[in-house]
Amino acid sequence: MLHDELKHSIREAFAHVPTADQEHAIETFAMFLTDRFPQSVMVLRGSAGTGKTTLAAAIVKTMTTLKQKLTLMAPTGRAAKVFSLYSQHAAYTIHRRIYRQKTAGDLSAFNLNMNNSRDTLFMVDESSMISSYSMDDTFGSGSLLDDLIKFVYSGNNCRMILIGDTAQLPPVGEDEAPALIGDVLSGYGLKVYECDLSEVLRQSQSSGILWNATMIRSLITHDELTQLPRMRLNGFADICVVPGDELIESLATSYSHVGIDETIVVTRSNKRANIYNEGIRRTVLDREDELCRGDQIMIVKNNYFWIPEAEGEEKTQRNLSFLANGDRGVIQRVRNTRELYGFRFADITLVMPDYDDYELTATTIIDTLSTEAPSLTREQQEQLFNNVMEDYADIPLKPDRVKKLKSDAYYNALQIKFSYAVTCHKAQGGQWAHVYIDQGYMTDDMLTPDYIHWLYTALTRATEKVFLVNWPKTQLENS
Repeated sequence: MLHDELKHSIREAFAHVPTADQEHAIETFAMFLTDRFPQSVMVLRGSAGTGKTTLAAAIVKTMTTLKQKLTLMAPTGRAAKVFSLYSQHAAYTIHRRIYRQKTAGDLSAFNLNMNNSRDTLFMVDESSMISSYSMDDTFGSGSLLDDLIKFVYSGNNCRMILIGDTAQLPPVGEDEAPALIGDVLSGYGLKVYECDLSEVLRQSQSSGILWNATMIRSLITHDELTQLPRMRLNGFADICVVPGDELIESLATSYSHVGIDETIVVTRSNKRANIYNEGIRRTVLDREDELCRGDQIMIVKNNYFWIPEAEGEEKTQRNLSFLANGDRGVIQRVRNTRELYGFRFADITLVMPDYDDYELTATTIIDTLSTEAPSLTREQQEQLFNNVMEDYADIPLKPDRVKKLKSDAYYNALQIKFSYAVTCHKAQGGQWAHVYIDQGYMTDDMLTPDYIHWLYTALTRATEKVFLVNWPKTQLENS
């Protein structure tokens, strides 16, 4: 493929004249894709409002027009869905594309898959969420970045472009996003092409969300932060403050205008999210039952038990080999609530909106709905393990007892929480029309780089409007 032809085709896919930053990125992409060295990678970094999405969509359109092979991926189901919507091309979650189950007998262990692709460009969005290590060795080596690179470059003449925003929250336990750092990627023996989009598009400058996000992003490079950022509201229709006594009415209006699925509350902790979820269900949605039809839930621990094995084309189309922490569902039916092993369970049927409304029925453990921990605590997990194991005490050999446990519906019950309000890490990668941000109690001496990343990430989840809940006047401009 000729270098100049490629650049021309990408420019043609733009709806407007590319900015200088975008023009440089187009040139970099053309050099990257036409480089004969097979171990080449490109990093495209860009903050909100700089046209990163527009450029990525233009690259996808160009590659499709030129009949070049493409695979699109993102870290979460919602992020993959967003990527597929703006690129008009099917996107997969990274885990479900690069891993496969080890054996039919061990549903909770995944090996790195074979990459049978040839001459394929792998485009990975929301790459700031890709971690270089994990406490969970369920998947491959335990390092998603290691495995992703190994998978892509084991293919025949395959290469990868990593797209992301370094101002967003880095992966849990890391100070930076390793997948967006050129030196980190060079350490894998890759030839790195990198570029940054920093110029905010003219059409974005009228947005209060993007104006404030850009202001907050600029604070990340400051070595000494002494004051909490002051948000500008004047002159912007897409960002406002909601006092606590108006919150119920405002949420109800958002649910009516854009829908429950397009409205989210972003909080600083699971405890705050629980309080919101309980209040929203009781006061806004008028739901008295503990769990009922229409409830929006989020899976809070990976689950490998409740997805039936698919074969061939169906498996590829479903893009759902297990239920991942962060996957969302909508309850269709609740029945047979009961108490066993010191916990409460129910059988639920739910649809997965990020996976073409795939429907499944599973047993869920109700206790996680109200726990302040992200999922069952270690103590609760041990209690469930020990109590279920007692049922198999008559089996003489421990390996046989453990095998029974792994096929036990109660031990493998889905762990879920309501998803009307979530922490920022859970919201990352997704977009909603209306985003309500509750930062909780903050003072200047609580200001940290992590808070700045948190606020920037929360702001940039919104596509239409941001509501700042109980925002103090000291954190507002001209107040």
